[in-house]
Amino acid sequence: MRISSVRAYQVDLPLREGRYTWADGRSVEVFDSTIVEIHTDDGLVGYGEVCPLGAAYLPAFAAGARAGIAELAPHLIGLDPREVTTVNHVMDRALRGHPYAKSALDMACWDILGKATGLPLVTLLGGREGDSVALYRAISQSSPEGMADNVAGYRAEGYRKFQLKVGGDPDTDIARIRAVSARLSPGDVLVADANTGWLMHEAMRVVEGVKDVDVYIEQPCLTYDECLSIRQHTDRPFILDEVIDGLPAVLRAANDRAVDCINVKISKVGGLTKARQIRDLCVSLGIAMTIEDTWGSDIVTAAIAHLAHSTPERLRFSSTDFNSYGTVDVAIGAPRRVGGTMSASEDPGLGVRPDPAILGEPVVSVK
Repeated sequence: MRISSVRAYQVDLPLREGRYTWADGRSVEVFDSTIVEIHTDDGLVGYGEVCPLGAAYLPAFAAGARAGIAELAPHLIGLDPREVTTVNHVMDRALRGHPYAKSALDMACWDILGKATGLPLVTLLGGREGDSVALYRAISQSSPEGMADNVAGYRAEGYRKFQLKVGGDPDTDIARIRAVSARLSPGDVLVADANTGWLMHEAMRVVEGVKDVDVYIEQPCLTYDECLSIRQHTDRPFILDEVIDGLPAVLRAANDRAVDCINVKISKVGGLTKARQIRDLCVSLGIAMTIEDTWGSDIVTAAIAHLAHSTPERLRFSSTDFNSYGTVDVAIGAPRRVGGTMSASEDPGLGVRPDPAILGEPVVSVK
């Protein structure tokens, strides 16, 4: 089996809530997603997706993903897509860095591997753990009362884990955390996610201001060392996200006792192959994880579900269902939220079938 062609499609993903806002006033109304389609010489087709959180979140942007895919695709023609490690080595030799551009290609190869073996990715990634995966709901930044009302609404839908977008004015953020906490019930989980938005003195004020609240603090500052300093001054559970970009970062955080939980974003680290490596290291180290991505539609949600559902339940802090945030259904067969949970498909590969009418014409085509 050999890769015979690579195509990429651009798809807009409008939001049900109209806008998603996080630290420093950054916001997105329509996400720009790239869907990859890899064809093989024996007729199997695999799909992948990458969707950066705008252009000002990580070193990634949608047009860059498509440019990277166009650069990488000629190097993949003739490779066996089932040999995912080899494919990753070829991509890393052909293009230094740009992991997000490699992610959708790697994901599509895993999809083909599953279809070729007749197995769902959850099986190939380690085996199904438990009946379902618990989800968090990201709460877009607004007033304290508005965020508390949103949490109450999503709690009524079945969510029990909530990630508040903070990282703004410290006094307002303290009020946001307290207002939401007052609306929760025993067993609910509250995360205050600053998305690197606080300076160190601001982060110190917030962690001191909520020291009596049952809340996790996530990625308070821009750099690892700044976050480590805040970690050393609070006893609130601590999550790192943006600075966890590979195995060395995980090992450093574990050695420094800098973290209680990490967020594993598939595209941030280069795809399912490398996300699985990080997942397995965290399992060995006993570090809990949120399995997710930067953003996406049905295809990314399916990949998240397979990686999360194959992660030991005790170390699976949370996950997310990005396809419930948008107004466009890109594919048939994707996981759908039931209350506050989702489950990985039992169909081969990712278990999704994209809608050609949604994909339209390819913006990248390499044979």
